[in-house]
Amino acid sequence: MEAWRKAGHDIGMLDALIASLAAISPAELLLIAAVAVVASTVGGVAGYGTGALMPLVLVPVLGPEPVVPIIAISALFNNTWRALAFQHLIDWRRALLVAAFATPTCVVSAYGYTLLTGKGAAVVIGTMLMLTVPLRHLFKRHVKALDSKGLAVGAVIYGGAVGGTVGAGVILLSILMAAGLQGAAVIATDAVISMAVTAVRMAVFGFSGVIDARVLAFALLIGTVALPAAFLARALVERMSLTVHTTILDVVVLIGGAVMIVGALMR
Repeated sequence: MEAWRKAGHDIGMLDALIASLAAISPAELLLIAAVAVVASTVGGVAGYGTGALMPLVLVPVLGPEPVVPIIAISALFNNTWRALAFQHLIDWRRALLVAAFATPTCVVSAYGYTLLTGKGAAVVIGTMLMLTVPLRHLFKRHVKALDSKGLAVGAVIYGGAVGGTVGAGVILLSILMAAGLQGAAVIATDAVISMAVTAVRMAVFGFSGVIDARVLAFALLIGTVALPAAFLARALVERMSLTVHTTILDVVVLIGGAVMIVGALMR
């Protein structure tokens, strides 16, 4: 009897996931999948960008409320693929240190996000996206070298930013580089830390009831199509100049963030 009940529940969940995807047009599904591949490739090459690009297509299609939970869950897939692709370069000591100090503030900010209205969520997401551009330049200019204590302080700041927003990966990238990591080792260690933080965010969102079939459906879609992009990024990481990519990404993020904020305020 219990087996039949479990099978019925599984079928019901599958139907709900399929219905969530069917609720939007095939063109919108293809657009989300295409942006997910591009964003995952960008994230695998540059170390950030996935959380900054996905809201630009998810918010207009789905609205602002489910965006952070969707990106949080899909990030578990993205970073798992990335960690596997760069596993030999992971700095486990720094990864565990950052994850430990980022967790408490991540819990607080993730819970704060669950209390926001749709308008509030859109303003928070748009503002954080726009802040990623000056933050990247600020960290690059002023954060030069971090010892373990400095890395712990940076982790606390990162945890507070990442729990309830998107695009905070630029902070993590900057503090890891300032702590002495270089090249693909930054990408690898970033992926492991992001996996730990994502698990924390998922727990908070799950207990708060903001993870539903629609969130799961689009998170699975984004996470699945990101698999080949992680290994494409590994092939590109030592051959591509990031100057043009970074400039384009900054412009897109600034415009997209501004559009989200203006749209929310005009509701």
